[in-house]
Amino acid sequence: MIEGKKIAVVVPAYRVADRIGEVIARMPACVDRTIVVDDASPDDVAERVTKMQDPRVILLRHSKNRGVGGATVTGMLEAMRKACDIIVKCDGDGQMDPADIPRLVDPLVKGLADHAKGCRFHHFRALRTMPLWRLVGNIGLTFLTKMASGYWNVLDPVNGFLATRVEVLSCLHLSEISRRYFFETDLLIRLNILEARVADVPFPARYADEVSTLSIPRALFVFPFRLLGGLVRRIFWRYLFYDVSPVAIFALLGTVSLGFGVVFGAYHWISNVVRGIGTPAGTVILAALPCIIGFQLLVQAIVLDIQSTPRPGGEPPRRHALLSSQTQEEFPGGNTP
Repeated sequence: MIEGKKIAVVVPAYRVADRIGEVIARMPACVDRTIVVDDASPDDVAERVTKMQDPRVILLRHSKNRGVGGATVTGMLEAMRKACDIIVKCDGDGQMDPADIPRLVDPLVKGLADHAKGCRFHHFRALRTMPLWRLVGNIGLTFLTKMASGYWNVLDPVNGFLATRVEVLSCLHLSEISRRYFFETDLLIRLNILEARVADVPFPARYADEVSTLSIPRALFVFPFRLLGGLVRRIFWRYLFYDVSPVAIFALLGTVSLGFGVVFGAYHWISNVVRGIGTPAGTVILAALPCIIGFQLLVQAIVLDIQSTPRPGGEPPRRHALLSSQTQEEFPGGNTP
């Protein structure tokens, strides 16, 4: 424990048999439970975990692969059943050092934050070890994730090294969270709807010869649509359903205005080009004006959203009282290893 808080670490394991032993061995003494979830891994990761002599280790096994999100949720539900107070997610491939867990959970233990994420971008020297394509992809994905999740203050929102208070997780429908690589982003979006405070905790990036199973083409085509869907859902629930805010009004009017200007202008420009005539100045103005107004409204919505970002050290989430009476849904198959 740390200051009376019971700590559980969930380790989703898939094709990490050569590293899982080191990850478990490096778990600090403050960790009460190490929950390894064998996500139908084709290697002998389960056998290697079974041979470990650490009494804190709990092994759960999926008969069918559910992805990193599905494995993490299974481990989270088990940690809740074990009455843990803080749940940490630490991948089994060795990219995250378990020795850093006390630093990661420190803002949660002190009551300064409800969720903490490791941040790789504070250590510029360590960033040189990150593959170039992964660094560029992370930078682009980081900005889009900031916009979708609403956590503009989080420098590395796609980082998978995270810790959450069980009190906050119990307010979420864990069974609805994305199963695979969109898990961390989807979790952030749902936490923002709760106005949960998220803290950045700097850690150096660690990359060796591990092979990522994430499909880059699939991520490029799937992630933007999921991020857009998450953004719309977050704005609706936080700024329209729970509390009517100028953010939702400006975002809606700005989108309609900008969309009208773009469609109207493109239609008349293409039509006039086909007919070989010039576009009248009045038509240009009629297309440009809603574009300008719409753009300004969207910028103002972003500014207000940034100002509304729940920050560490601020007031605890107001919506716990609204959602604490909900019964946590069981994750399908979560009870059965």
